[in-house]
Amino acid sequence: MRTAAPRSFEARPARGVSGRLTVPGDKSISHRSLMLSGIAEGTSEISGFLASEDCLASLAAMRALGVSIEQPGAAQVRVHGAGLRGLKAAPHALDMGNAGTAIRLFTGLLAAQKFDSRLIGDESLMKRPMERVAKPLREMGALVRTHDGTPPIEITGGRRLHGIEYPMPVASAQVKSAILLAGLYAEGPTTVIAPAVCRDHSERMLLSCGVRIETEGLRSTIFPPQRLASRRLEVPGDFSSAAFFIVAGLLGAGGDGLLLQNVGLNPTRTGLLDILRSMGGQIEIEHARLSGAEPVADLRVRASALRGVEVPAALVPLAIDEFPACAGGETLITGAEELRVKESDRIAAMSAGFRALGVEHSVLPDGMCIEGRADGPAFRGGEVDSCGDHRIAMAFSIASLRAAGPIAVRDVANVATSFPGFVQLARSVGLDVAES
Repeated sequence: MRTAAPRSFEARPARGVSGRLTVPGDKSISHRSLMLSGIAEGTSEISGFLASEDCLASLAAMRALGVSIEQPGAAQVRVHGAGLRGLKAAPHALDMGNAGTAIRLFTGLLAAQKFDSRLIGDESLMKRPMERVAKPLREMGALVRTHDGTPPIEITGGRRLHGIEYPMPVASAQVKSAILLAGLYAEGPTTVIAPAVCRDHSERMLLSCGVRIETEGLRSTIFPPQRLASRRLEVPGDFSSAAFFIVAGLLGAGGDGLLLQNVGLNPTRTGLLDILRSMGGQIEIEHARLSGAEPVADLRVRASALRGVEVPAALVPLAIDEFPACAGGETLITGAEELRVKESDRIAAMSAGFRALGVEHSVLPDGMCIEGRADGPAFRGGEVDSCGDHRIAMAFSIASLRAAGPIAVRDVANVATSFPGFVQLARSVGLDVAES
């Protein structure tokens, strides 16, 4: 019997954190490993797979498309690839739940198939913008329909795609990946040009499967292959999940600090380390190594006196968490428009939480200015609505390390989409978080 998802967290002030932990596997890499293994030839073994609701939605979708997948353990997946042109029409609409990555990447993968497809999601996902993916795919020759720019997404099969050169208006790894996946089936090479650095997990994984991809600066060009090779994949710990415990360590790690093991340190993901170090954070990288195509390491985090900074625009998407409220002085974040179209309007959701907990701040159209406190409680106790956003829920749970009283966080069910076992892991290192 499936356990009912928690509705609320209660995070009580804790004395500090210590010990070591391993965060769950990387969500972005887990999604991609299923898709590419599913269209490869032969059997791929995936270890460290993130068995979250988001990634299980991708797994179910690949099975519905005719791919045989075994899951001998929660973090172990065996995919018997159907080959580049071996997918079959799903008998029903593909339900992506809350997974924005899945719905956009599957749109690219399915745009060139010989059959029709329909993609849907939960209430939150059905409100998220999809034309940013549909538009370049149409330029390639695909027939993709959205409903006023949002899901459901309907794809007509049997279209012949051609390669294009596409300058993305906004840096988005999801859009880039969708175009590259469609480019696997196009006539001629396909080039995507990003306006700024964004995640490159797809390029790394495609290369490891034998696909020719050339990257020069912000340009990525894919050349359609005859086949994809199966392989053994090791998914590192998710840096986005580790971020909450990095902040927890900076706010309250005792002794030798908090050790986070086997964290993925893809350079397109780790801008947060630069931000936190510029704020005075003590973070050491230990045992750096490669896990397949991805760099990984252990992170030792020590309690630090943080100071406010002006966050560089290139690092802004990683910056709106609770940590600026615990830094002495003003922290300025601008250029963060993309955060308004995530699982929630994250700028508005963080602002509402800050108001509830007594944090001085002002909201900007594209960010926030926060007046933080480096000593004493940075938050009073209170109640916060996460707006169904898993990252907002986890952020305010970590805030309890610097709170004067308990913080009740409502609407937390979606934490399971990215971080199953968050509460148990938080409690194992000293946080006082309970779910109900």
